[in-house]
Amino acid sequence: MALVHRWFAIPLWKRVLGALAAGLLLALLAPQTAPWFTVFGDLFVRAIRMLVAPIVLVTIASGITTLADPKKLGSVGGRTVGLFALTTALAVAVGMLVATIFRPGEAAPLGHAAPHALGTPVSAYDQLVGIVPTNIVEALAKGDMLALIFVAILFGVGTVLAGESGRPFATLLQGTSAVLLKVVGIVMEATPLGVFALIANAVAANGAAVFVNVAWLAVAVVAGCAIQILIVHSLMLRLLAKVPVGRFFRGITDALAIAFSTASSSATLPVAMRCAEENIGVHRAIASTVLPLGASIGKDGTAMYVGLLSLFALQAFHVPMTVTLYATVLLTGALAAFGTAPVPSASLFMLSAVLSACGIEPAQTALVVGFVLPFDRLLDMTRTVPSAYANLTVATTVARWEGELEEGARRQTPGV
Repeated sequence: MALVHRWFAIPLWKRVLGALAAGLLLALLAPQTAPWFTVFGDLFVRAIRMLVAPIVLVTIASGITTLADPKKLGSVGGRTVGLFALTTALAVAVGMLVATIFRPGEAAPLGHAAPHALGTPVSAYDQLVGIVPTNIVEALAKGDMLALIFVAILFGVGTVLAGESGRPFATLLQGTSAVLLKVVGIVMEATPLGVFALIANAVAANGAAVFVNVAWLAVAVVAGCAIQILIVHSLMLRLLAKVPVGRFFRGITDALAIAFSTASSSATLPVAMRCAEENIGVHRAIASTVLPLGASIGKDGTAMYVGLLSLFALQAFHVPMTVTLYATVLLTGALAAFGTAPVPSASLFMLSAVLSACGIEPAQTALVVGFVLPFDRLLDMTRTVPSAYANLTVATTVARWEGELEEGARRQTPGV
């Protein structure tokens, strides 16, 4: 019993980092044993995803009801979407800049890759129409994030406009939200075991030599993620949110560890909400509105990667770059990132839309995907980190602007 108490006395983020290191060592020293732990990783991811859809539906609606003032509701929504649009466009530009500097596509051996078809991409019209679900229950069962966000916003706004008549429903939503977040806390205690299994299997399956043929692209991905976090997000935190960057980073370590190990913005959402409220001091009304929305449209890592990989493909096929082509990649890359599902490797699917706009044939796109796909899991884990960082940065900035950032809460940050 004493050992159990000692274990839980260790801050969760330290336990998660220890599990990351242990999983890496196991994969390098005894890779044949990694599959033994697969079930723990799968159970952990399933538990997280089980919570995502109800959390998005309930917490957004609940967050809107706590704002109460319709004018304030419009302010939060406008500022949130505006900030995410800004960071997404900057992320695509960062990816294009890194690709232009590193030029990873020039020596890429695409001739050794087997084409991997992605199927027919969803058109912009279908994505737009799909935001309004024909069946709410079906949208909830499928985890259709944009549809769920639309429904949650409608319920939240309707509850606010109903006034006194809507108060019982608002209380129900807020109570359900509180229960769901407690369930999240229970599931999060299994994070170290889940992270250990996920990391061990990812590294064991690909091996240390996984980046031999794609090493320069991997370096470019890491550089792009670093620029987005250290320059773009840090400037936002200092200039707009007026929050110390080091303290902010320590407060969201748990969320970044989950983002890296699961490569999923949706899977990161529950722990990101907890970090925002408990460690950073973001009021629940802001966190429960901004972060679920960010899990769907706040894809800085994906945007950076789409911009980078698009230029990688154009370089590999020796397509001369023009101002028009750069502008096409920037615009379509940002739009594609906004519509990317918050699940692993979804950005590869959206790549076809960007390259198609640039004149690349579907067969050539399939060749690029076939080259990158074997390595994409570890690359995806890396680029999910700036997406999670961006979501929390935007939530903190909006909270500052709305006067909903509790300074005292940051003193609860682990290690502060």
